[in-house]
Amino acid sequence: MLVKNNNHVCKAKLSLPEETLYDLADLFKVFGDSTRLRILCALFENERCVQHIADELHMTHSAISHQLRFLKQNKLVKARRFGKTVFYSMADEHVQRIFNQGLEHVQEEIK
Repeated sequence: MLVKNNNHVCKAKLSLPEETLYDLADLFKVFGDSTRLRILCALFENERCVQHIADELHMTHSAISHQLRFLKQNKLVKARRFGKTVFYSMADEHVQRIFNQGLEHVQEEIK
């Protein structure tokens, strides 16, 4: 049995490899922290260095660096070095789409 919704097709009996499901669960865990979500929001418009993000979010440089390291390890942000400064940006357009889809879902009214 197939369930069709927009352009997505999902099999009723999920046949994805267990490792793929674990990777997907890990991805969603990354979005499970409000500080990381705030950092991603800060990076939506353009790249920023740690200090600019820390100033914007009223947090310490250390706290932002820690979360950026985690986001980078999980391939949600990328880094670019310019001299001594490292600039962070979204890894690709998927990250913003995932965020926006989740936001749309939590803001929709239940009918």
